[in-house]
Amino acid sequence: MRSYRKELWFQTETRRAFLNITPLLEVCVRESGVQEGLLLCNAMHITASVFVNDDEEGLHRDFERWLEKLAPEKPYEQYEHNLGEDNADAHLKRTIMGREVVIAITAGKLDLGPWEQVFYGEFDGQRRKRVLVKIIGE
Repeated sequence: MRSYRKELWFQTETRRAFLNITPLLEVCVRESGVQEGLLLCNAMHITASVFVNDDEEGLHRDFERWLEKLAPEKPYEQYEHNLGEDNADAHLKRTIMGREVVIAITAGKLDLGPWEQVFYGEFDGQRRKRVLVKIIGE
């Protein structure tokens, strides 16, 4: 069985962002040489997320509005966590959107549905954060 590990690094210019990382994961699959196996991709920071959904701009705006209703950024003092920090909302948004995805690799390619894409979700950006890619298989 083969094993492959790579860290992807991101730094967004804004506090919140959704980045399509599917092409980067496809490169990882090719580099791994795995034809049949599994890819695990997870955010290594508690205020970032990795999730699968459609790459549609309107949907991303819907996510932003929905997440702000569930865990509004301001007022900062509404959160007990925000003593010297201002990112409690980012922790909650990450919990909602999820930490990781596992994707099957079939015939050397990500086995995604017709509209599925993999996204890095940033909820407390403007600094470097990493995502782990781990691939196992044959």
